Amino acid sequence: MAQASAVGHSIGDWCWHKRQATPCQVVDRQEFWGDTVYRVWLPTRDAVVRVRSVDLDAIDSVQPSVDHVLHTVSAAKLLDALEDNLLLAPIQSSVVPLPHQLYALNRAMSHQRIRYLLADEVGLGKTIEAGLILRELKLRGMAKRILVVAPKGLVRQWQAEMRLHFGEKLQYIDPAELASFRQWRNDEENLWRLHDQVICSLDSVKPIEGRRGWSLEQLQRYNQERFEDLVSASWDLVIIDESHRMGGSTEQVARYKLGAALAEAAPYLLLLSATPHQGKTDQFLRLMQLLDRDAFPDESSVNQDRVRPFVIRTEKRVAINAEGQPLFKPRMTRLHAVAWQERHGAQQRLYEAVTDYVRHGYNKALAAKQRHIGFLMILMQRLVTSSTAAIRTTLERRLALLEEPQLQNSLFESSDTEEWSELDGQSQVDIAIQMEGWAQEKSEVELLLNLARETEAQGTDAKAEALLELVYKLQQEENDPALKVLIFTEFVPTQSMLTSLLESRGFSVAQLNGSMDLDARTKAQQAFSQDVRVLISTDAGGEGLNLQFCHVIVNFDMPWNPMRLEQRIGRVDRIGQQHVVRAINFVLEETVEHRVRQVLEEKLALIAQEFGVDKASDVMDSVEAEPILDELFVQGLQDPTSIERECDAAINQVRDKVAESRKNSELLSDAHSLEADDARKWRDHPAQFWLERAITAGLPARGGSAVKAGDAWRVRWMDGSESSRACFDARTAEQNPNLDWITLEDPRARAVISELPRWAAGQPMPVAKIAGLPDNLQGVWSLWEISLSAVGFSRKRFLPVFSTDEGRTYLPTAKRIWDLLLTESVEVLGATSIENSEGWFEVSVAAAKTQGERIFSNLVEEKRTQLREERDRAQYAYEARYQAIGRIGLPQVREHRRKRLKAEHDVRMAALDDAEASVPDLNAVLMVRIGSAPLCAAQAECEGVAR
Repeated sequence: MAQASAVGHSIGDWCWHKRQATPCQVVDRQEFWGDTVYRVWLPTRDAVVRVRSVDLDAIDSVQPSVDHVLHTVSAAKLLDALEDNLLLAPIQSSVVPLPHQLYALNRAMSHQRIRYLLADEVGLGKTIEAGLILRELKLRGMAKRILVVAPKGLVRQWQAEMRLHFGEKLQYIDPAELASFRQWRNDEENLWRLHDQVICSLDSVKPIEGRRGWSLEQLQRYNQERFEDLVSASWDLVIIDESHRMGGSTEQVARYKLGAALAEAAPYLLLLSATPHQGKTDQFLRLMQLLDRDAFPDESSVNQDRVRPFVIRTEKRVAINAEGQPLFKPRMTRLHAVAWQERHGAQQRLYEAVTDYVRHGYNKALAAKQRHIGFLMILMQRLVTSSTAAIRTTLERRLALLEEPQLQNSLFESSDTEEWSELDGQSQVDIAIQMEGWAQEKSEVELLLNLARETEAQGTDAKAEALLELVYKLQQEENDPALKVLIFTEFVPTQSMLTSLLESRGFSVAQLNGSMDLDARTKAQQAFSQDVRVLISTDAGGEGLNLQFCHVIVNFDMPWNPMRLEQRIGRVDRIGQQHVVRAINFVLEETVEHRVRQVLEEKLALIAQEFGVDKASDVMDSVEAEPILDELFVQGLQDPTSIERECDAAINQVRDKVAESRKNSELLSDAHSLEADDARKWRDHPAQFWLERAITAGLPARGGSAVKAGDAWRVRWMDGSESSRACFDARTAEQNPNLDWITLEDPRARAVISELPRWAAGQPMPVAKIAGLPDNLQGVWSLWEISLSAVGFSRKRFLPVFSTDEGRTYLPTAKRIWDLLLTESVEVLGATSIENSEGWFEVSVAAAKTQGERIFSNLVEEKRTQLREERDRAQYAYEARYQAIGRIGLPQVREHRRKRLKAEHDVRMAALDDAEASVPDLNAVLMVRIGSAPLCAAQAECEGVAR
């Protein structure tokens, strides 16, 4: 039975817990075989623990130290700033965010529900914004397991940018390798759990319903390994790039199923898309439902008021740099028409022969409803305008397949059509040439192939010659013999031909295409950034490139969709470009492509002017234009005299879609302003100094140590681990990569600052001398933690209080003392007596209750606002679903579903009612006597002995 005793500590006594370095209160005491065991309440943890008598000291036996003061004021300052939405990522990352990126981070972290659509326009750095949010969540200890899902062509870019800007490694997992890897692991093990930060390609992990020749067991194993295990791998944050692809045509589409499952599986979700609303409200609805199904129960809920809280978007025209200047330089784009010369007669005849073949084949495809042949014909036309090498290589491959029918494989299945337009030209060729043909096609291909070989033997293509002339001319115009030029082509054979031609003329050339791995791509980019003068890339090779150091781009052949061109030019027209970008688009004269392109660009320019945007691609960026443009070019091939008329018809379609798209874009607008000053202040923010002081001053009392050795700290942590050469700020870490950079992401660092000690009423106060304070200032400075806890809600803030010996309180003086404790030298002269400590404690409590009322009221209002929003969401979702059930025809089914919906709604509202009850708390974490004070008994006795 527990009982009080004159020996040791009694129930209700405040003691000092030596290992926790904090006051505690005795709640129980027991004697066992000559030993005393206590149960004590630890306010820092709000927990009761068992301790031995040797772990406790009398509260008045603990002499306050400078380290205790410095640790407490620094840790409290950092924790208070975090509660006030201090952004750690700009401070504890090597990237300095631009104003719009800082806005995105601030918006994302200003709400507890971190589920957003990042919808900045193309080229504004959504990847960087996602990286900042990722870092912020990690630094706050809110996320550890992170999954990025991106189109395959963007995986490398994600890995590179996360590593370069944030020091974050994303482990790429190719699901195709999981089966072979599993033989080394337990069959039951979820292999997606092996790494905490994973990236995978979007289409490699979507579920499938069937595959030709597969058994049910094979299908189940495939979906288990790629889809189900991925979803159940306990992610904290999921990021989906190009997320508009998740909308799908119905909820049954595989990509939507993947998105919906991942959205349910993680508390934090970021969707990235520059074009989230592509004129299809149902698809946009499904996208928004990934963020919050309750907020968007049906299409009527897709309105600006409901969408705006979930969308973060900046437009290029308002983006600025840290100096407040427009972020993007102007751009010069021109069409470069290449005339046929007499020596190019064979090439011109080849073009005409292929065009006849395409026209004939397309008509056959149309008549036979063979859509796949139509795609092949469109590709053949693009190949012949690219280069003789491209059409010759493709004809050779096509003939080989036609001669060996057993090699043919119809890869263009109905399930793949939705992804066809996303493929680059070379990938489309690789698929299309394996499709079944028609009876006479083999002889036609043989004739064309002979003509192509003859053409190639007669000399260089017209466009290739024109490219050489252009490069020489550009060097003269720019007065730069080492001018860097980026050349884009759709097809690998054209790339190889151009490389050989330029190298034979003395140019240094690097290549990029979709078949190259990450290391090869990195080497090519590095070579181009250094000595290599020309980089030739395919569309697949160019995905994710950041080439701001180059400002001249040549589109040697042009994809029919202007948005593909924009993506190419966007490789150099990026944040950080110092020059006016020059984009030159090649096209052969006297071709259908030239005429269509001329008319199309004139009319697109008029639409751009009509809708108040800068360029043609801005017209197309949120319009599904590919089918319209494909049809336009095909009609031009069928009847060249109809080009003007067909262009008008196509443009009218585009105009209608753009008008609808512009209307839809208003859904995404939040009309925010950007401040350049906010972006500049972060690198000099003192939070890193607060962290350093809190850790180095706090470790000694907690069983660790921190010793400065030159420009680094030697740190021994509470768990016994060591950091032999550590630093706390970004600049030092950048200058010396060998140092261990300590941030709040480190759980050892968080442990030092997360649990502040409590101050008990009888605890002796330090008598402190603080540089910068007037000598005649006397009183007690104290620091208080004000908190409010409820179901699903926990917030706290810190309040400094200063009371003079006359009993007056001054809030500005209290704040000033806190600032000086963080920045100036502090000396502890001694400690107060217990009697004085208890009296001053009571005075400070009264002052804290009065001055803290406003802070507490703000916390209460914040909680009320959150609950009000939750109630509104719940009620809105309930009413929308109730009405939807009313459209069910069978009365019994209708009534059953409404009863079930009502029961679920009542449970949810009852939980919100429970959350109304909240518990306030007020605790002192530090008290300091400013000026002279009576000494405590122990000190008086020591001084008497000395005298």
